[in-house]
Amino acid sequence: VCDLIDQIADGLVGFFLRGKFFALFSFLFGLSFFIQMDNGKKRGGYFGLRFLWRLALLFAIGFVHSMFYRGDILTLYAVLGVLLIPFYNVKSKWIFGIVTLLFLGVGRYLVFYLTQGNGLFVQQEMGPEAPWVLEYFELLKTGSLTEVLSANAIDGNINKAEFQFGTFSRGYLTFAFFLLGLIMGRIQFFKNYVQQKKLIKSMWIGAFILLGVSVFGVVGVFASMGPDADFNSWPAMFGLTFFDLANIALTVLIVALFTILYHKPKSKKFFEFFIPYGKMALTNYVAQSLLGTFIFFGWGLGYLAEIPNSITFLMAIVIISIQMWLSKLWLKHFSYGPLEWLWRSLTFFKVYPIKRR
Repeated sequence: VCDLIDQIADGLVGFFLRGKFFALFSFLFGLSFFIQMDNGKKRGGYFGLRFLWRLALLFAIGFVHSMFYRGDILTLYAVLGVLLIPFYNVKSKWIFGIVTLLFLGVGRYLVFYLTQGNGLFVQQEMGPEAPWVLEYFELLKTGSLTEVLSANAIDGNINKAEFQFGTFSRGYLTFAFFLLGLIMGRIQFFKNYVQQKKLIKSMWIGAFILLGVSVFGVVGVFASMGPDADFNSWPAMFGLTFFDLANIALTVLIVALFTILYHKPKSKKFFEFFIPYGKMALTNYVAQSLLGTFIFFGWGLGYLAEIPNSITFLMAIVIISIQMWLSKLWLKHFSYGPLEWLWRSLTFFKVYPIKRR
């Protein structure tokens, strides 16, 4: 029974959460980029250089964070964010064309063509049974804090680059969602809800069609490959792209559903409950990693691979709930979260008052 519950929990997380929230955060990052650049333009200035400095600071915060947790996305956002700056003045039709190509897997296909399935940054097997993966697992399970920090600082970021820009191609999708957020900022998608109803309807219809086609594609491709399939092959590349398209379709459905619900009075009150948590997103994100690594890694409590998926899922809900309560409490007395305040102050070379008056 416990195994069944764990499988159900893992399945629900995989279908509704995994591969969607990175897309949502990337979309919002692109949207926030447009807002900052647009506000700078309205003030008669150019925010591009300031944004570049802001990205450098984000990279520094992310690098420290990545030493604890290899899954850090802040360094990736900082690197890809640099490429956003020249796109600010590019016409939307060209940006949308690039987004479409990236979503269709052009980055993956190009990398596979050039490498023929070999690593782009590391020449080693990337599967869960690979010797280096098992060795790293043992390090996390038994290693000291210093050993974990040292392993993650260099090797961790190299392997992350392989995951992001190799044939798995998460980084290309991330940048595509950056650009999509930029476009949505231009058309003021969330502000002009009434005028965007036709677009939202098209999003619903298109996303459902894409979801059906992509699920059919995933099943068809991988079923045709058989149980002994070679995942370093062109069919596997197409199968992975269909899988990405399914996640993209679900992400679009989530954005459309949120937009509709947020403009309804009752559901809007519910969503506003999350505002303090969102205002401290950077602090909460880093705090989750620090707490999580302490709970699971050997330098802390050492519960890695000891807790069932269903319990881990419940733990995540409890931690997020506590963070939501703490965020609301914190912002009653302070204007920014700790890391948000640090990032803002260093961005503008000005010590902003953090305590509310």
